[in-house]
Amino acid sequence: MIVIVSRGLLKVTRLLEPYLTIFIYRVVTIARYMASYKALVKDVIKKADVLLEVIDARFPDETRNSEVEHEITRLNKPFIIVINKSDLVSREKLEKTKARLSRTAPVIFVSSKDRSGTTMLRHQILASAAIKAGIKEQDILVGTLGYPNVGKSSVINGVTGRHRASTSSVSGHTKGVQHIGAGSRIMFIDTPGVIPFDEKDEYLQGLLGIKDVTHLKDKIGVALKMIEKMLAENKAALESFYNITIEDETSYDVLELIGKQCNFLQKKGEVDETRTATKIINDWQNGLLLL
Repeated sequence: MIVIVSRGLLKVTRLLEPYLTIFIYRVVTIARYMASYKALVKDVIKKADVLLEVIDARFPDETRNSEVEHEITRLNKPFIIVINKSDLVSREKLEKTKARLSRTAPVIFVSSKDRSGTTMLRHQILASAAIKAGIKEQDILVGTLGYPNVGKSSVINGVTGRHRASTSSVSGHTKGVQHIGAGSRIMFIDTPGVIPFDEKDEYLQGLLGIKDVTHLKDKIGVALKMIEKMLAENKAALESFYNITIEDETSYDVLELIGKQCNFLQKKGEVDETRTATKIINDWQNGLLLL
């Protein structure tokens, strides 16, 4: 009996061996990848005179990186929190976020779409360099840090006034380290993006557009999380955009309402939840749902 079990286990092990090999390879590859990004980010922090932490106005807390901020503080480097995509958020929410984050560092609102706020950012870079770094005449090396898709390269292009940093809607598009002259003694270092030190869940990747809807496994789960965020922060915008009325409905009920309003129905009249979730995620990632 023992021999039979052993042979069975041996057979299963042989069947699983290729999959285990692939799994181990992926784990090692991801570990090396993360380590290289960590080293790159720390190198930028060490070399820069002033650091910009670029965050997404819609999710300021989710797109801050406490480990990066700790490293900047440890090295006593001046840094500015740049709230990008400010055109996608109400002024009231921006001011509340600024009041809270200003306790940590100077805060500047920027919209890469219409280039608003870039002049103020330029002035703040010069001020931070003069006050904390003691740089008044020589060139200022500025490090730009942030998660993928927060718009680091777009911010740089806004400050320089021309398309110098390579941008794309694809996450992690910027490759390697680029040095970009911006005039007025400002020289940018553009990094490929701070990959989170801890793996982020699919919801956050969907929120930030790191993964588009075609690459999300749990589309319905991600859409429900987005609805929850909208219900908590701007229910009126959700109602207005989808032309629905929300009272005490749960996030799932709201998804059903949106599906019915969009006429995403299956043969038996039931809502096609996957199709509805796909629309919600696309609308979110295209900036159509304002917080």
